[in-house]
Amino acid sequence: MVSTHGYVSAVPPLGALDTGGQVVYVIELSKTLAQLGYDVDIWTRRFADLPEVDIVDEHVRIVRAPSGGTGFIPKEYLYREAREWTANALQRIGREGLQYEFVNSHYWDGGVAAQRLAEALRIPHVHTPHSLGIWKRHEMEGAEPTQAGPSSDYNFDERISNESALYGICDMVIATTPEQYDMIVGDYCIDAEKVTMIPPGYDDRRFYAISPSSRELLRRQLDFKGPTVLALGRLARNKGYDLLLDGFARLVERIPDAVLQMSVGGAAPDASNNPMLQDLKAQAQALGLSPSVRFGGFVPDEDLPDLYRAADLFVLSSRYEPFGMTAIEAMACGTPTVVTVHGGLHNAITFGRHALIADPLDADDLGITMMKPLKYRRMWSRLSRMGAHKARSLFSWSAIAQQFVAVVDGRAAPSAFVDRDWDEPWNDGD
Repeated sequence: MVSTHGYVSAVPPLGALDTGGQVVYVIELSKTLAQLGYDVDIWTRRFADLPEVDIVDEHVRIVRAPSGGTGFIPKEYLYREAREWTANALQRIGREGLQYEFVNSHYWDGGVAAQRLAEALRIPHVHTPHSLGIWKRHEMEGAEPTQAGPSSDYNFDERISNESALYGICDMVIATTPEQYDMIVGDYCIDAEKVTMIPPGYDDRRFYAISPSSRELLRRQLDFKGPTVLALGRLARNKGYDLLLDGFARLVERIPDAVLQMSVGGAAPDASNNPMLQDLKAQAQALGLSPSVRFGGFVPDEDLPDLYRAADLFVLSSRYEPFGMTAIEAMACGTPTVVTVHGGLHNAITFGRHALIADPLDADDLGITMMKPLKYRRMWSRLSRMGAHKARSLFSWSAIAQQFVAVVDGRAAPSAFVDRDWDEPWNDGD
């Protein structure tokens, strides 16, 4: 595995800079591949005071090659260090006499580095983009027309140029949603024969539904009173927490005792001073929502399942979201979920059966959609039951890893992944 950006570690500090769902994806897929008989090295960048090697388990380790000094480098500019990183990685690989069957890279910075690695080692290169520059630029420029220069902030021109070259030269590209698949083939003009789709997974040993009595006990422990809407994740503008507050304002007009639990931010001690968090608190106050909004801060990984289970509704309000693993985890825990139309996950679910779909850019749409399962108990129960079933049937890590191995080995993908909801996306006419 090659995933060069962020704080990749055996227990990643989720919410830290450039450290979120992709790191979880890489760690969990690696551990599950180990269960299928592989030894896995996760190669990343060494910076700050991170050690050269971390042991994840008996068959998985994290190996860090230095490049670009010891400071943090945003993922948008890490490609500049690919040559140095590859040289240092190859030196260690030669010194230890390591031999690999293939390399699976993640995001475009990791892909640029891994392509050099694969060519030097003469092994196949399988690339997983996680998100696409063309799509992200379109969503950001469409959602934030008043913000100056998103291309300069996110280095879109350089990113898209590198993505196009990378997808064309690597051996296989793995999209995580049908929307990504279509864009890689259509917008990046990549031969469909070298693109396949495998969704991300979740840990079904940790995320699962519990009985109503156990759930009620959790609510008392967490001091959840009234219908509780949950949002969680790192602090980033694309997550749309400001849009969620606008939508929640519409919800409380109809359900006055509703509460919004915003567990957002990183594990760093100064996370409470983050300017974006202060802006959200000011927005809540300006909307008259301060009594109804709880800012809970970062949630340790071991506490996530119980937080999902205690909530009455989980909302993914992102301006854009390549997939949305938090939504799958919430569904797996039996929590009714609202997902954004600005992402790939909405194509994987049936509206009103597995989850609800809303446009966070439309506050009325988001607010009324959130209101429905809280107001209508039968809908709540159906979403809780069928959402958990959907998560188990499509997105467990064991199923994802088996499909990954099948594709890499050149075999046909398991038929269990040919799912009607992936093939027939929901649209406004349905």
